Amino acid sequence: MKQIEDKISTEKLQHYLQLTTKARKKSTPLIDEDSPNWKPLSILLKMADDYASDAQYFMDTGDYVRAFGAINYAHAWIDAAVKLEWLDGHGDDDLFTLP
Repeated sequence: MKQIEDKISTEKLQHYLQLTTKARKKSTPLIDEDSPNWKPLSILLKMADDYASDAQYFMDTGDYVRAFGAINYAHAWIDAAVKLEWLDGHGDDDLFTLP
């Protein structure tokens, strides 16, 4: 039976922080500023950035549980925008749940 990893290590947090940073940089808008969905997209991306920032803060202060939760929320906001087809995930099904 495979052993379940139940610890949040510095390495694991750094991996997910880097993964989310990569996803944020790779995803590009599929809509323009004239679209009625531009404002909601901007809100999703701000939420992603805020949660990523929070994750880094929590990690820096030693609160690994909150850091892990925050970075997963950050990535989910980006992934949601890709799923809604407001962002282009450029076919990367490792970083995104593609439509």
